[in-house]
Amino acid sequence: MRENVVVPLYQQIKEDIKAAIQSGKYQPKEKIPPEPELSAEYSVSRITVRRAVEELCTEGYLVKLQGRGTFVSTPRIHRKIMESSVPKSFTNTCRDHGMTAGARLLQRQIVPVRQDEQEFFGLGPDALLVYIQRLRTADGQPIFLENLFLPYEQYRSLMTADLTDCSLFETIAGISGHSPSGTTYRTLEITRANAEQAQRLGVPLGEPLFYLNVHFVDECGAPLCIGRQYYIGSRYMFEL
Repeated sequence: MRENVVVPLYQQIKEDIKAAIQSGKYQPKEKIPPEPELSAEYSVSRITVRRAVEELCTEGYLVKLQGRGTFVSTPRIHRKIMESSVPKSFTNTCRDHGMTAGARLLQRQIVPVRQDEQEFFGLGPDALLVYIQRLRTADGQPIFLENLFLPYEQYRSLMTADLTDCSLFETIAGISGHSPSGTTYRTLEITRANAEQAQRLGVPLGEPLFYLNVHFVDECGAPLCIGRQYYIGSRYMFEL
């Protein structure tokens, strides 16, 4: 066993701030003191403080909001993805956690169908899909990029619908009378944010993301939609 191990200053500051968060000294969504103030408090350089803060951001304890400062993160959102469970919308998941779900439309397009989509939807090679991308937030904090694909002929009204701050599951049900009730295909893997994803999610380039690729079916087992979502790993947790 090694003795007299010197703990780096940034690590000491990091653990001190983490302990303050865990003890409730700093509450979720509360702004922590700025770097100059922390530097003076701990009698260290701003570079040392910055490293401690950046590591806490990477681990999900803090979040930097451009032009506003550094804040304590809200607790991670937990979502169960059991094979037999009925899919729960992000809006309802946030409600269960006492948070307000938000959605900002980034783009929507009419796109050609790809091979795996043809097979799932039972469409021909010339079919078209509606593609919707939104930024989903919880209490205003970015959580994931939502990418949804649906058959154009049935859901063409989505091209003009107001998709701000609403549940797409509920919108789909309003159009077709059907809701996601299960899945036939699901993969979950770790990836890293590319330049576009980092910019839209407000995270550093290369930030770890969960990539969830899932095929939803309705209560009759008929194909409904495909979701390809990118979640910020430090702000979301899947329960298997």
